[in-house]
Amino acid sequence: MKALRCSVHGALDGLTVDELPDPTAGPGEVVVDVHAAAVNFSDILIVGGTYQVAAPVPFTPGSEFAGRVVETGPDVEGIAPGDAVSGSTFVGAFAQRVVVPATSVTALPPGIDLRSAAAFGVAYATAYHSLTLAAELREGETLVVLGAAGGVGLAAVELGRLFGARVIAVASSEAKRELCLAKGAEVALPYDDLKRRLADAGGADVVIDLVGGEHAEPSLRAMRWGGRFVTVGFATGEIPRIPLNLVMLKGVTVRGFEIGGWGRRDPEALRRGGAELARLLQAGELKPHIHAVYPLEQATAALAAVADRTSTGKVLIEPGDG
Repeated sequence: MKALRCSVHGALDGLTVDELPDPTAGPGEVVVDVHAAAVNFSDILIVGGTYQVAAPVPFTPGSEFAGRVVETGPDVEGIAPGDAVSGSTFVGAFAQRVVVPATSVTALPPGIDLRSAAAFGVAYATAYHSLTLAAELREGETLVVLGAAGGVGLAAVELGRLFGARVIAVASSEAKRELCLAKGAEVALPYDDLKRRLADAGGADVVIDLVGGEHAEPSLRAMRWGGRFVTVGFATGEIPRIPLNLVMLKGVTVRGFEIGGWGRRDPEALRRGGAELARLLQAGELKPHIHAVYPLEQATAALAAVADRTSTGKVLIEPGDG
């Protein structure tokens, strides 16, 4: 099979497409023919060696995929060859086949296409649980999403509207802001003079911050008393420092959301949320925005589109037949 390979941590242009033996399923494992794999920002950090957990080289990047099961190992129940599934893994998805624990894949409901399934899982799970568990968003509140045109950002915009919130999207270009409005945002703002713009728009009860850097503090300053500020990521590459006196004077709650940590502490909440997300996707109430689809041979370009933040929604890689 063909797979994207990282032999040395560093720049994306050091990645190569190589031939590897087909994987086989061990006890409790499944092998999946990868139809589509989604690019996440964490994949870029792992290739660069700057993620909080290192992947020993050489390795195949890629953490999110959808496809069909071709082999199951001993002790696997409830999944059979031919089943359409989506799944996640630390590394390994940017290949024609991937082997993962059976517990890492989810059978897809009827009618869900594999591209949508690959683009849906991580982004919508992160957005859903950051809004419900960390932010405790309520109907009628005003939600501000920083980095609203990315995969998680657009999911948060869609879900916020679905939950009955008034959504203010913040994004870097006019095209991105127009996309956010099309996805359900009531207002779409640029980053410049952000405190004034948010105040003029009525302030915020909840802020979902996906970008960090210099934009966190003005967003916090524009919050209403008793609001909830949830930090989810640092797309700018800069971890913000915020004056705690603002938290004190505004009675604001600051929380962090990282899906792995919450999943380990409250797996049942994530299971319930996953079931609800699957229902909403199957019902057509949620639809992931796919910016572009690249063949495996152009995987470096796919990662670069996410790294330089020129893409919107999700970027996919299609490795071809296993």
